[in-house]
Amino acid sequence: MDWRDLCKHKLTTAEEAVKLVRSGDTVSVATYASTPLTLCDALFERGRAGELTGVRVDHPAPLYNWADPAANGAFDLRACYLTPQIREACNSGAVGYIPVGIWKSYEVPAGFELEPDVFMVPVSPPDAKGYCSFGSGVWMSGPLSRNAKKIICEVREDFIRTYGENYIHLDQIDVMVEATPPAAGQAAPAALNSEEEVAATEVICSLVASELVNDGDTIQIGVGTVSSAMGLFLAGKRDLGIHTEVLTGGIVDLVKQGVVTGRYKKLHPYKVVATGVAALPQEELNEIHENPVFELYDFGYTDDLRIVSQLENFVAINNALLVDLTGQVTAESLDHRTYSGVGGQSVFMIAASYSNGGKSVSVLPSSSVPSSTGQRVSRIVPVLPTGCSVTVPRTFVDYVVTEYGIAELRGKSIQERARALVAIAHPEMRPELERKAAELYHA
Repeated sequence: MDWRDLCKHKLTTAEEAVKLVRSGDTVSVATYASTPLTLCDALFERGRAGELTGVRVDHPAPLYNWADPAANGAFDLRACYLTPQIREACNSGAVGYIPVGIWKSYEVPAGFELEPDVFMVPVSPPDAKGYCSFGSGVWMSGPLSRNAKKIICEVREDFIRTYGENYIHLDQIDVMVEATPPAAGQAAPAALNSEEEVAATEVICSLVASELVNDGDTIQIGVGTVSSAMGLFLAGKRDLGIHTEVLTGGIVDLVKQGVVTGRYKKLHPYKVVATGVAALPQEELNEIHENPVFELYDFGYTDDLRIVSQLENFVAINNALLVDLTGQVTAESLDHRTYSGVGGQSVFMIAASYSNGGKSVSVLPSSSVPSSTGQRVSRIVPVLPTGCSVTVPRTFVDYVVTEYGIAELRGKSIQERARALVAIAHPEMRPELERKAAELYHA
């Protein structure tokens, strides 16, 4: 039976479906690559037409610009992770950014509504028993689908199915629509790295793999220009486990090669655990589809400090934007301007610091050359700029790695930290950093 026949009593157009939203409602929208673009377009058009006012949109990492002036101010967006679609609007005050660092199982974080009036989410067609999958990303869809007053689903026929808690039953859904192909510019943006950044990434990931990851470790890999590549450099290891937020490239191949087995994981042994999947090629998604090794859970479960800290030999590897000479890390802001978000980085780095045999690792190129100036700047700095957010306190940063080496910070004094970090800075930047280290920290 065609899925449309099974769902015909719930199936409607996107324009009709979003009529469930009324002025003054709170609407939660599935996050990042799971953004239901067909429904978003239809709801936005109601704002453009002047049919709605005062609609609060909870969209944690939106691939949709709810702050576009064409919406006539109909939507009040709240987000906890900035994407290119809303970064400028957020830093001009048009978006309510919520710095979230506390995640709890089966809850949504403070600042977002657990029981929204409407929840909009993409799903797979239902199976023979009426269950739909959230595809390659559960995110917060579990608790929201259990608590929202109305649920509108956008059906994506290309969605994979996974094990874990990646499902919703037809009985929970109020209305369904067929997804239309996304317009240009709506899909998740791909990072474009320079040749210098690619070369630095290769050195950094090779250093982490050879010096800081041991056989039998359980790994978390963060999203970022350097850290996302980490899975491509672990082929020489044995019996690794994976407990992470977003499943990045290379992990599928490591499972196929027998490198990732999860043999020594205390929680979910022999399983790869995540809440979502990065933009992977279709052949890798096909490997994950209905593969019992891969389990996707709610964001609040994968990123719950109380759960993650139970893992032994847990190695958290995350991207940094800047690191100061005492070890403070920002991964979310440049000066006072928010760039991305906290995500699970703080949780994972803290958990790794507490883990028996664990390590928290911050990775970044030593410098960058902004296109706006063409002048090289150090990403290891004497102090974080005024207004810059601290994503990971220096108390939970064990190692910092650039293409010039590894700085071990755990158990080191401020002076020792400063000297270690100067040593892995870009050579052109070291004389000035040495001067500031002596001036500020007597290093």
